[in-house]
Amino acid sequence: MLKDLVKKNRSYRRFYETFEIGRETLEELIDLARLSASGGNKQSLKYILSYEKEKNELIFSTLGWARYLKDWPGPQSGERPSAYIIMLNDIEISQNYWCDPGIAAQSILLGATEKGLGGCIFANINKNKLRTNLKIEEKYEILYVLALGKPKEKVVLEEVGPDGDIKYWRDSQGVHHVPKRPLKDLIIT
Repeated sequence: MLKDLVKKNRSYRRFYETFEIGRETLEELIDLARLSASGGNKQSLKYILSYEKEKNELIFSTLGWARYLKDWPGPQSGERPSAYIIMLNDIEISQNYWCDPGIAAQSILLGATEKGLGGCIFANINKNKLRTNLKIEEKYEILYVLALGKPKEKVVLEEVGPDGDIKYWRDSQGVHHVPKRPLKDLIIT
């Protein structure tokens, strides 16, 4: 059921790094994005796939991890993603990609969840360093990096407390807690 997939589709930041994700799996996920809606049907999104250790390290070094976890520099060796998808916009096709990146990222991550994988969308990217590291042409605008792997952490959803704090946090057992606003607070009557 779709609701179950959505509930399982969390932002995971620690993975079993040795769990391999091959090119075929990444292509299957990109195919879900390809089949998704595209504003004006421009289809200007392009993707770079990474599933090899050396290339993964070049990407990892450009990412900022977990803004609310101030004392955590990111996953240690052995807990890093085993694959990445870099989402680009081809500015020669369109300079206005509307909501396409969000739709594509959600399709990719729901597909990953269905396969027993997890991921995290990164917008906190040193784009100049990433462009240099991977020799990305200027005609491609770097939008997001999706980190993928077999999740090594437990993420639980809970209702936002009376203080209204929406910041995620980790408890002493390493469980990642994600406060969500109640449905009644989202619907305006």
